[in-house]
Amino acid sequence: MRMYDLIYTKKTGGALSAEQIAFWVKGAADGSLPDEQSAALLMAICWRGMSTEETLALTLAMRDSGKRLDLSAIPGLKVDKHSTGGVGDKTTLILGPIVAACGVPCPMFSGRGLGHTGGTVDKFAAIPGLKVELSEAEFLRSLAETRFANSAQTADIAPADRKLYALRDITATVESIPLITASIMSKKLAGGADALVLDVKCGGSAFMKTQAEARALAQSMVDVGTAHGMQIRALVTRMDAPLGWAIGNALEVMESVEILRGEHGESELAQMSFRLAAEMLIMGGAARTLDEALGLVQTSIKKGTALATLRRFVALNSGDPKALDDFSRLPQAGQVVEIRADRAGHITAIDGRALGLLAMDLGAGRRDRNDILDLGVGLRVLAQVGRPVAAGEPLFRVHAKAGARIDPAPYLATLRISAEPVTPAPWLLETLGC
Repeated sequence: MRMYDLIYTKKTGGALSAEQIAFWVKGAADGSLPDEQSAALLMAICWRGMSTEETLALTLAMRDSGKRLDLSAIPGLKVDKHSTGGVGDKTTLILGPIVAACGVPCPMFSGRGLGHTGGTVDKFAAIPGLKVELSEAEFLRSLAETRFANSAQTADIAPADRKLYALRDITATVESIPLITASIMSKKLAGGADALVLDVKCGGSAFMKTQAEARALAQSMVDVGTAHGMQIRALVTRMDAPLGWAIGNALEVMESVEILRGEHGESELAQMSFRLAAEMLIMGGAARTLDEALGLVQTSIKKGTALATLRRFVALNSGDPKALDDFSRLPQAGQVVEIRADRAGHITAIDGRALGLLAMDLGAGRRDRNDILDLGVGLRVLAQVGRPVAAGEPLFRVHAKAGARIDPAPYLATLRISAEPVTPAPWLLETLGC
Protein backbone atom coordinates (compact mmCIF):
# COMPACT_ATOMS: atom_id res chain seq x y z
CA MET A 1 0.00 0.00 0.00
CA ARG A 2 1.37 3.42 -0.96
CA MET A 3 0.54 6.80 0.54
CA TYR A 4 0.79 8.25 -2.97
CA ASP A 5 -2.31 6.24 -3.95
CA LEU A 6 -4.27 7.42 -0.91
CA ILE A 7 -3.41 11.04 -1.63
CA TYR A 8 -4.31 10.70 -5.31
CA THR A 9 -7.60 8.94 -4.55
CA LYS A 10 -8.74 11.63 -2.14
CA LYS A 11 -7.41 14.48 -4.30
CA THR A 12 -9.59 13.28 -7.18
CA GLY A 13 -12.67 12.92 -5.01
CA GLY A 14 -12.56 9.17 -4.31
CA ALA A 15 -13.30 7.36 -1.06
CA LEU A 16 -10.67 5.70 1.10
CA SER A 17 -11.21 2.22 2.53
CA ALA A 18 -10.99 1.46 6.24
CA GLU A 19 -7.78 -0.46 5.56
CA GLN A 20 -6.20 2.50 3.75
CA ILE A 21 -7.17 4.87 6.55
CA ALA A 22 -5.78 2.50 9.21
CA PHE A 23 -2.51 2.24 7.22
CA TRP A 24 -2.20 6.03 7.14
CA VAL A 25 -3.03 6.61 10.82
CA LYS A 26 -0.60 3.93 12.00
CA GLY A 27 2.17 5.28 9.80
CA ALA A 28 1.54 8.87 10.88
CA ALA A 29 1.58 7.89 14.55
CA ASP A 30 4.72 5.73 14.50
CA GLY A 31 6.66 7.98 12.12
CA SER A 32 7.02 5.42 9.34
CA LEU A 33 5.24 7.76 6.91
CA PRO A 34 6.70 11.19 6.04
CA ASP A 35 4.92 14.18 7.55
CA GLU A 36 4.69 15.83 4.14
CA GLN A 37 2.57 12.95 2.82
CA SER A 38 0.26 13.10 5.84
CA ALA A 39 0.01 16.87 5.36
CA ALA A 40 -0.91 16.36 1.69
CA LEU A 41 -3.65 13.89 2.60
CA LEU A 42 -4.98 16.22 5.29
CA MET A 43 -5.25 19.00 2.71
CA ALA A 44 -7.02 16.66 0.27
CA ILE A 45 -9.50 15.67 3.01
CA CYS A 46 -10.03 19.33 3.92
CA TRP A 47 -10.79 20.05 0.24
CA ARG A 48 -12.77 16.95 -0.75
CA GLY A 49 -14.34 15.91 2.57
CA MET A 50 -15.14 12.42 3.84
CA SER A 51 -18.24 10.25 3.96
CA THR A 52 -19.67 9.09 7.31
CA GLU A 53 -18.10 5.67 6.68
CA GLU A 54 -14.68 7.20 6.05
CA THR A 55 -15.00 9.49 9.08
CA LEU A 56 -15.95 6.55 11.30
CA ALA A 57 -12.99 4.55 9.97
CA LEU A 58 -10.66 7.49 10.73
CA THR A 59 -12.18 7.88 14.20
CA LEU A 60 -11.72 4.19 15.04
CA ALA A 61 -8.17 4.08 13.66
CA MET A 62 -7.23 7.07 15.81
CA ARG A 63 -8.98 5.55 18.83
CA ASP A 64 -7.11 2.28 18.32
CA SER A 65 -3.74 4.04 18.07
CA GLY A 66 -3.58 4.00 21.88
CA LYS A 67 -5.17 2.69 25.05
CA ARG A 68 -8.92 2.19 25.46
CA LEU A 69 -10.26 2.62 28.98
CA ASP A 70 -12.34 -0.28 30.32
CA LEU A 71 -15.13 0.99 32.57
CA SER A 72 -17.05 -2.29 32.74
CA ALA A 73 -16.30 -2.69 36.46
CA ILE A 74 -18.34 0.45 37.19
CA PRO A 75 -22.07 -0.37 37.49
CA GLY A 76 -24.59 1.46 35.32
CA LEU A 77 -24.49 3.35 32.04
CA LYS A 78 -21.54 5.72 31.94
CA VAL A 79 -22.33 9.11 30.35
CA ASP A 80 -19.78 11.68 29.14
CA LYS A 81 -20.14 15.26 27.90
CA HIS A 82 -18.06 17.20 25.39
CA SER A 83 -18.17 20.91 24.64
CA THR A 84 -16.48 22.53 21.67
CA GLY A 85 -15.48 25.27 24.10
CA GLY A 86 -15.76 28.99 24.49
CA VAL A 87 -15.05 31.92 26.79
CA GLY A 88 -16.20 31.28 30.35
CA ASP A 89 -17.43 27.74 29.64
CA LYS A 90 -17.24 25.99 32.98
CA THR A 91 -20.24 23.69 32.55
CA THR A 92 -18.22 20.52 33.34
CA LEU A 93 -17.50 21.76 36.88
CA ILE A 94 -21.24 22.17 37.43
CA LEU A 95 -22.88 19.29 35.59
CA GLY A 96 -20.37 16.56 36.47
CA PRO A 97 -21.16 16.62 40.21
CA ILE A 98 -24.90 17.00 39.48
CA VAL A 99 -25.05 13.95 37.22
CA ALA A 100 -22.99 11.89 39.67
CA ALA A 101 -25.14 12.98 42.61
CA CYS A 102 -28.21 11.78 40.70
CA GLY A 103 -26.71 8.28 40.39
CA VAL A 104 -25.24 8.27 36.87
CA PRO A 105 -21.46 7.65 36.57
CA CYS A 106 -19.78 10.53 34.75
CA PRO A 107 -16.27 9.83 33.39
CA MET A 108 -14.66 12.82 31.70
CA PHE A 109 -11.30 13.60 30.14
CA SER A 110 -10.69 17.32 29.68
CA GLY A 111 -8.18 19.60 28.00
CA ARG A 112 -6.03 22.58 28.87
CA GLY A 113 -6.76 26.01 27.47
CA LEU A 114 -4.94 27.68 24.58
CA GLY A 115 -5.60 31.16 23.24
CA HIS A 116 -8.84 32.94 24.13
CA THR A 117 -10.69 29.85 25.42
CA GLY A 118 -10.05 28.29 28.81
CA GLY A 119 -9.53 24.62 29.60
CA THR A 120 -11.39 22.55 32.18
CA VAL A 121 -8.14 21.05 33.48
CA ASP A 122 -6.82 24.55 34.26
CA LYS A 123 -10.00 25.46 36.13
CA PHE A 124 -9.75 22.34 38.30
CA ALA A 125 -6.04 23.09 38.84
CA ALA A 126 -7.08 26.30 40.64
CA ILE A 127 -8.34 24.14 43.54
CA PRO A 128 -5.28 23.82 45.80
CA GLY A 129 -3.68 20.40 45.75
CA LEU A 130 -6.18 18.82 43.37
CA LYS A 131 -4.54 16.21 41.16
CA VAL A 132 -5.66 16.89 37.58
CA GLU A 133 -3.68 14.14 35.85
CA LEU A 134 -5.05 10.86 37.19
CA SER A 135 -3.63 7.41 36.54
CA GLU A 136 -6.05 4.80 35.23
CA ALA A 137 -6.35 3.31 38.73
CA GLU A 138 -7.01 6.74 40.26
CA PHE A 139 -9.56 7.58 37.58
CA LEU A 140 -11.46 4.33 38.16
CA ARG A 141 -11.31 4.78 41.92
CA SER A 142 -12.76 8.30 41.65
CA LEU A 143 -15.53 7.05 39.38
CA ALA A 144 -16.32 4.12 41.69
CA GLU A 145 -16.32 6.14 44.92
CA THR A 146 -17.90 9.44 43.80
CA ARG A 147 -19.44 8.53 40.39
CA PHE A 148 -17.42 11.44 38.97
CA ALA A 149 -13.93 11.40 37.47
CA ASN A 150 -12.18 14.14 35.55
CA SER A 151 -8.62 14.04 34.32
CA ALA A 152 -6.35 15.56 31.74
CA GLN A 153 -6.11 13.31 28.72
CA THR A 154 -3.24 10.88 29.20
CA ALA A 155 -0.52 10.44 26.59
CA ASP A 156 -1.68 6.93 25.72
CA ILE A 157 -5.24 7.98 24.73
CA ALA A 158 -5.48 8.43 20.93
CA PRO A 159 -1.82 9.41 20.40
CA ALA A 160 -2.40 9.59 16.64
CA ASP A 161 -4.70 12.53 17.24
CA ARG A 162 -1.90 14.58 18.80
CA LYS A 163 0.38 13.91 15.83
CA LEU A 164 -2.28 14.67 13.22
CA TYR A 165 -3.56 17.73 15.08
CA ALA A 166 -0.05 19.20 15.19
CA LEU A 167 0.14 18.78 11.42
CA ARG A 168 -3.33 20.29 10.94
CA ASP A 169 -2.33 23.26 13.07
CA ILE A 170 0.58 24.18 10.77
CA THR A 171 -1.08 23.34 7.44
CA ALA A 172 -4.35 25.34 7.72
CA THR A 173 -6.43 22.14 7.83
CA VAL A 174 -7.96 22.51 11.30
CA GLU A 175 -11.32 23.65 9.89
CA SER A 176 -12.42 20.35 8.40
CA ILE A 177 -15.56 18.78 9.84
CA PRO A 178 -14.45 15.15 9.25
CA LEU A 179 -11.07 15.86 10.86
CA ILE A 180 -12.64 17.70 13.82
CA THR A 181 -15.14 14.87 14.25
CA ALA A 182 -12.47 12.17 14.25
CA SER A 183 -10.29 14.17 16.66
CA ILE A 184 -13.09 14.60 19.22
CA MET A 185 -14.82 11.26 18.82
CA SER A 186 -11.65 9.13 18.85
CA LYS A 187 -10.86 10.40 22.36
CA LYS A 188 -14.45 10.00 23.52
CA LEU A 189 -14.71 6.43 22.25
CA ALA A 190 -11.35 5.59 23.84
CA GLY A 191 -12.64 6.97 27.15
CA GLY A 192 -15.06 4.09 27.52
CA ALA A 193 -18.37 5.88 28.10
CA ASP A 194 -21.63 4.29 26.93
CA ALA A 195 -23.29 7.58 25.95
CA LEU A 196 -22.29 11.11 25.07
CA VAL A 197 -23.95 14.52 25.18
CA LEU A 198 -22.39 17.16 22.92
CA ASP A 199 -22.51 20.92 23.37
CA VAL A 200 -21.58 22.38 19.99
CA LYS A 201 -21.21 26.14 20.24
CA CYS A 202 -21.53 28.74 17.51
CA GLY A 203 -21.04 32.47 17.36
CA GLY A 204 -18.33 35.10 17.54
CA SER A 205 -16.64 33.56 20.61
CA ALA A 206 -16.81 29.96 19.34
CA PHE A 207 -14.79 27.93 16.84
CA MET A 208 -17.84 27.44 14.58
CA LYS A 209 -19.07 30.92 13.70
CA THR A 210 -22.51 30.14 12.24
CA GLN A 211 -25.39 27.91 13.25
CA ALA A 212 -25.13 26.07 9.93
CA GLU A 213 -21.45 25.23 10.60
CA ALA A 214 -22.23 24.10 14.14
CA ARG A 215 -25.15 21.98 12.93
CA ALA A 216 -22.94 20.29 10.33
CA LEU A 217 -20.30 19.46 12.95
CA ALA A 218 -22.91 18.25 15.44
CA GLN A 219 -24.57 16.05 12.82
CA SER A 220 -21.21 14.60 11.78
CA MET A 221 -20.40 13.60 15.35
CA VAL A 222 -23.91 12.22 15.92
CA ASP A 223 -23.63 10.18 12.72
CA VAL A 224 -20.26 8.71 13.73
CA GLY A 225 -21.38 7.94 17.27
CA THR A 226 -24.61 6.35 16.05
CA ALA A 227 -22.75 4.27 13.45
CA HIS A 228 -20.53 3.00 16.25
CA GLY A 229 -23.55 2.07 18.39
CA MET A 230 -23.13 4.83 20.97
CA GLN A 231 -26.05 6.77 22.40
CA ILE A 232 -25.37 10.37 21.40
CA ARG A 233 -27.24 13.65 21.50
CA ALA A 234 -26.06 17.11 20.49
CA LEU A 235 -27.18 20.56 21.54
CA VAL A 236 -26.24 23.51 19.35
CA THR A 237 -25.78 26.52 21.63
CA ARG A 238 -25.00 30.19 21.15
CA MET A 239 -21.58 31.53 22.17
CA ASP A 240 -21.18 35.26 21.51
CA ALA A 241 -20.87 36.82 24.95
CA PRO A 242 -18.94 35.08 27.75
CA LEU A 243 -20.79 32.25 29.48
CA GLY A 244 -21.37 33.40 33.05
CA TRP A 245 -19.78 36.23 35.02
CA ALA A 246 -16.32 34.68 35.43
CA ILE A 247 -13.39 34.45 33.01
CA GLY A 248 -10.26 33.06 34.64
CA ASN A 249 -9.55 29.84 36.46
CA ALA A 250 -10.10 30.45 40.19
CA LEU A 251 -12.94 32.87 39.41
CA GLU A 252 -14.66 30.19 37.32
CA VAL A 253 -14.38 27.72 40.19
CA MET A 254 -16.09 30.30 42.41
CA GLU A 255 -18.96 30.81 39.99
CA SER A 256 -19.44 27.06 39.53
CA VAL A 257 -19.58 26.49 43.28
CA GLU A 258 -22.06 29.35 43.69
CA ILE A 259 -24.39 27.69 41.18
CA LEU A 260 -24.06 24.36 43.01
CA ARG A 261 -25.00 26.28 46.17
CA GLY A 262 -28.21 27.38 44.50
CA GLU A 263 -27.16 30.88 43.42
CA HIS A 264 -27.54 32.38 39.91
CA GLY A 265 -30.14 29.72 39.06
CA GLU A 266 -31.73 31.79 36.28
CA SER A 267 -28.44 32.63 34.59
CA GLU A 268 -27.69 31.32 31.11
CA LEU A 269 -24.74 29.35 32.50
CA ALA A 270 -26.90 27.64 35.12
CA GLN A 271 -29.72 26.89 32.70
CA MET A 272 -27.32 25.46 30.11
CA SER A 273 -25.54 23.33 32.71
CA PHE A 274 -28.85 22.03 34.08
CA ARG A 275 -30.14 21.14 30.62
CA LEU A 276 -26.95 19.30 29.66
CA ALA A 277 -27.04 17.43 32.97
CA ALA A 278 -30.69 16.51 32.39
CA GLU A 279 -29.88 15.09 28.95
CA MET A 280 -27.13 13.01 30.55
CA LEU A 281 -29.52 11.70 33.22
CA ILE A 282 -31.99 10.58 30.55
CA MET A 283 -29.23 8.76 28.68
CA GLY A 284 -28.02 7.19 31.92
CA GLY A 285 -31.47 5.84 32.72
CA ALA A 286 -32.08 7.98 35.81
CA ALA A 287 -35.06 9.76 34.21
CA ARG A 288 -37.46 9.14 31.34
CA THR A 289 -38.50 12.67 30.47
CA LEU A 290 -36.80 16.05 30.36
CA ASP A 291 -39.08 17.43 33.10
CA GLU A 292 -38.28 14.49 35.36
CA ALA A 293 -34.56 14.90 34.72
CA LEU A 294 -34.64 18.64 35.40
CA GLY A 295 -36.47 17.90 38.63
CA LEU A 296 -33.65 15.58 39.72
CA VAL A 297 -31.13 18.29 38.87
CA GLN A 298 -32.95 20.82 41.05
CA THR A 299 -33.22 18.35 43.90
CA SER A 300 -29.46 17.75 43.83
CA ILE A 301 -28.93 21.50 44.12
CA LYS A 302 -31.52 22.12 46.86
CA LYS A 303 -30.40 19.16 48.99
CA GLY A 304 -26.72 19.98 48.51
CA THR A 305 -25.84 16.54 47.15
CA ALA A 306 -24.23 17.93 43.99
CA LEU A 307 -21.89 20.21 45.96
CA ALA A 308 -21.19 17.37 48.40
CA THR A 309 -20.18 15.19 45.45
CA LEU A 310 -17.75 17.84 44.24
CA ARG A 311 -16.27 18.06 47.75
CA ARG A 312 -15.77 14.27 47.84
CA PHE A 313 -14.17 14.30 44.38
CA VAL A 314 -11.76 17.05 45.41
CA ALA A 315 -10.84 15.39 48.73
CA LEU A 316 -10.36 11.95 47.15
CA ASN A 317 -7.95 13.40 44.58
CA SER A 318 -5.74 15.26 47.08
CA GLY A 319 -7.44 18.65 46.75
CA ASP A 320 -8.56 21.06 49.47
CA PRO A 321 -12.36 20.73 49.83
CA LYS A 322 -12.42 23.69 52.26
CA ALA A 323 -11.57 25.95 49.30
CA LEU A 324 -15.07 25.28 47.94
CA ASP A 325 -16.54 26.97 51.02
CA ASP A 326 -13.81 29.52 51.71
CA PHE A 327 -12.82 31.17 48.44
CA SER A 328 -9.88 32.94 50.12
CA ARG A 329 -8.11 29.56 49.95
CA LEU A 330 -8.21 29.71 46.12
CA PRO A 331 -5.51 31.58 44.14
CA GLN A 332 -5.99 35.34 44.37
CA ALA A 333 -5.04 38.25 42.12
CA GLY A 334 -2.69 40.96 43.34
CA GLN A 335 -5.18 43.75 42.62
CA VAL A 336 -8.77 44.29 41.48
CA VAL A 337 -9.48 47.21 39.14
CA GLU A 338 -13.02 48.34 38.35
CA ILE A 339 -13.97 49.42 34.82
CA ARG A 340 -16.98 51.77 34.70
CA ALA A 341 -19.34 52.75 31.88
CA ASP A 342 -18.36 55.91 30.03
CA ARG A 343 -21.94 56.55 28.94
CA ALA A 344 -25.52 55.45 29.56
CA GLY A 345 -27.58 53.20 27.32
CA HIS A 346 -28.47 49.56 26.76
CA ILE A 347 -25.91 46.80 26.29
CA THR A 348 -26.71 45.17 22.95
CA ALA A 349 -23.60 43.02 22.39
CA ILE A 350 -20.51 41.77 24.23
CA ASP A 351 -17.45 40.54 22.33
CA GLY A 352 -16.62 37.39 24.27
CA ARG A 353 -13.60 36.55 22.13
CA ALA A 354 -12.02 39.93 22.80
CA LEU A 355 -12.61 39.50 26.54
CA GLY A 356 -11.04 36.05 26.37
CA LEU A 357 -7.94 37.57 24.77
CA LEU A 358 -7.81 40.30 27.44
CA ALA A 359 -7.98 37.60 30.13
CA MET A 360 -5.17 35.77 28.34
CA ASP A 361 -3.09 38.97 28.42
CA LEU A 362 -3.64 39.12 32.20
CA GLY A 363 -2.13 35.63 32.51
CA ALA A 364 -5.33 33.55 32.70
CA GLY A 365 -4.69 31.87 29.33
CA ARG A 366 -1.84 30.60 27.18
CA ARG A 367 -0.43 32.11 24.00
CA ASP A 368 1.83 29.07 23.78
CA ARG A 369 1.31 25.55 25.14
CA ASN A 370 4.32 26.00 27.44
CA ASP A 371 3.07 29.21 29.10
CA ILE A 372 2.59 29.10 32.90
CA LEU A 373 -0.82 30.37 34.00
CA ASP A 374 -1.63 32.74 36.84
CA LEU A 375 -4.65 30.91 38.22
CA GLY A 376 -5.87 33.88 40.27
CA VAL A 377 -6.24 36.51 37.54
CA GLY A 378 -9.20 37.07 35.25
CA LEU A 379 -12.37 39.08 34.79
CA ARG A 380 -15.66 39.46 36.61
CA VAL A 381 -18.10 40.50 33.87
CA LEU A 382 -20.89 42.61 35.34
CA ALA A 383 -22.23 43.70 31.95
CA GLN A 384 -25.04 41.65 30.43
CA VAL A 385 -26.66 41.83 27.02
CA GLY A 386 -30.14 43.31 27.29
CA ARG A 387 -29.70 45.29 30.48
CA PRO A 388 -29.61 49.09 30.83
CA VAL A 389 -26.47 50.73 32.13
CA ALA A 390 -25.90 54.14 33.71
CA ALA A 391 -22.84 56.29 33.17
CA GLY A 392 -20.27 55.43 35.84
CA GLU A 393 -21.79 52.04 36.57
CA PRO A 394 -19.28 49.16 37.08
CA LEU A 395 -19.08 46.89 34.02
CA PHE A 396 -15.98 44.78 34.76
CA ARG A 397 -13.76 43.94 37.70
CA VAL A 398 -10.29 43.10 36.44
CA HIS A 399 -8.37 40.71 38.71
CA ALA A 400 -4.76 41.38 37.75
CA LYS A 401 -1.19 40.96 38.95
CA ALA A 402 -0.09 43.47 41.53
CA GLY A 403 1.20 46.62 39.87
CA ALA A 404 -0.14 45.79 36.41
CA ARG A 405 -1.45 48.84 34.55
CA ILE A 406 -5.03 48.34 33.39
CA ASP A 407 -6.26 50.49 30.50
CA PRO A 408 -10.08 50.71 30.53
CA ALA A 409 -10.35 51.37 26.78
CA PRO A 410 -9.91 47.77 25.49
CA TYR A 411 -12.51 46.52 27.97
CA LEU A 412 -15.05 49.19 27.07
CA ALA A 413 -14.41 48.46 23.38
CA THR A 414 -15.79 44.93 23.87
CA LEU A 415 -19.27 46.35 24.54
CA ARG A 416 -21.85 47.76 22.18
CA ILE A 417 -24.04 50.27 24.02
CA SER A 418 -27.06 51.68 22.17
CA ALA A 419 -29.99 53.91 22.96
CA GLU A 420 -32.55 51.22 22.18
CA PRO A 421 -32.83 48.00 24.22
CA VAL A 422 -32.54 44.50 22.74
CA THR A 423 -33.87 41.13 23.83
CA PRO A 424 -31.07 38.57 24.29
CA ALA A 425 -31.15 35.69 21.80
CA PRO A 426 -31.89 32.21 23.20
CA TRP A 427 -28.88 30.14 24.19
CA LEU A 428 -30.30 26.82 22.89
CA LEU A 429 -30.60 26.86 19.10
CA GLU A 430 -31.42 23.22 18.24
CA THR A 431 -30.92 19.60 19.26
CA LEU A 432 -29.89 16.57 17.20
CA GLY A 433 -29.59 12.86 17.84
CA CYS A 434 -31.44 10.39 20.03
